Amino acid sequence: MALVAATLFSLLLRGLLLSALGRWSGSPNGWSSLAQAIRLPSILWSAVFGLWVGIVVANETERLSSRLSQPLSLILEVAVILSVTITIANVLSTLIQRVSERKALGRPIAGLGQSVARGIVYCVGLLVLLAALGIEITPILTALGVGGLAVALALQDTLSNLFAGIHLLADKPIRVGDYVKLADTVEGHVEDIGWRSTRVRMLQNVVVTIPNKRVAESIITNYDMPEPRLALLIRVGVDYGADPDLVERLLVEEASRAVGEVPGLLAEPAPTARLIPGFGDFSLEFTLVCQVKSFTDQFVVQHELRKRILRRLAAEGVQIPVRAAELRRAGGDRSA
Repeated sequence: MALVAATLFSLLLRGLLLSALGRWSGSPNGWSSLAQAIRLPSILWSAVFGLWVGIVVANETERLSSRLSQPLSLILEVAVILSVTITIANVLSTLIQRVSERKALGRPIAGLGQSVARGIVYCVGLLVLLAALGIEITPILTALGVGGLAVALALQDTLSNLFAGIHLLADKPIRVGDYVKLADTVEGHVEDIGWRSTRVRMLQNVVVTIPNKRVAESIITNYDMPEPRLALLIRVGVDYGADPDLVERLLVEEASRAVGEVPGLLAEPAPTARLIPGFGDFSLEFTLVCQVKSFTDQFVVQHELRKRILRRLAAEGVQIPVRAAELRRAGGDRSA
C-alpha cells in the first residue's frame, strides 16, 4: 500500500511540474524542451520513489523478511542507476541540440554530438550497473582500452576523414548547393557533405567524390560566399585609331541594353568600362565590368554580350585589330 500510494503521489507531482514547465515557456528552445527530455525518465523516478518508500515502511514495521530485503534493495539500486543514466543522457542531448541551434550548426554535426554524448553516458551507466551487480569491470575496461586502440590504428584514415567532416560541418567553408573549387582541379556544385567524403557535381554533370581530409587541407574557393553575385570582366581590344570615349560609351550602352534580355545579367551595380589593362601591342585594351547572378550565369552572359559588342562596334565603324591574321597571310605569300 505504501508503494502504491507513494508512486501515485509521485506521478501526480510529476504531472503538475511538467505542466508548470510547459506553461512557463512555450518556446521549443525554452524550458519546455527540458520538460520533454525528462518526461520519460520522470516515470521511472516515480517508481523508484514508490519502491523506496515501500521498502522503508516495510523495514520500520518489520514486515519485510531478510530474504526479500536484499533483492529489493538491489532492484532499488539498479532502478536508481538506470533513472540517473537515462536522465543525464536526455538532458545532455537536449543541451547539445540547443547549443547547435544557437550556433547555427548543421543537423549532421548536432546528431553526431547527441549520439556521442548518449553513448558515453550509457557506457558509464552500464559500467556502474555492472559494478553494482557485483561483476568485476576491471578486465572489461582493459579489454575496451586495448580494443579501442587497435580499432583506432586500423581506422586511422577513416577517423581522419570523420574529424575533417566534422570540421567542415562546423566551420562551414562550403555548404550544400554552393559552387566551389576544391583540390585545384574539382569545380562544381556541392551535392553532399558526409562524414567521410564530399560530393561535387561538375558542369559536365559528373559527380566527383573527394575525401574530407583532402578537402580540409586544400585551398577552397567558394563562389557563393559571401553572396552568389559575381563581377564579370570582359576584355575588348580595339584599333588604336578608335576614339576611347566612344568605345567606352558603346560598351556601357550594350551592357545596359542587355539587362532584362540576357538571363543572369544584373542592372545593379551598373556596368562600367575602363581602359584597363590599357595599351597592348596591337590594340587598346578595354575591360567591361558587369554583374551576374551566379558563377554559372557568366557563360551565357559572356556569349551574348560578345556578340552584341561585335555587331555594335562594326556598325559604328570601330575596327578590331587583325594584325596577327595579316602577319600569317603575309608569311604565307612569301613562302609561296
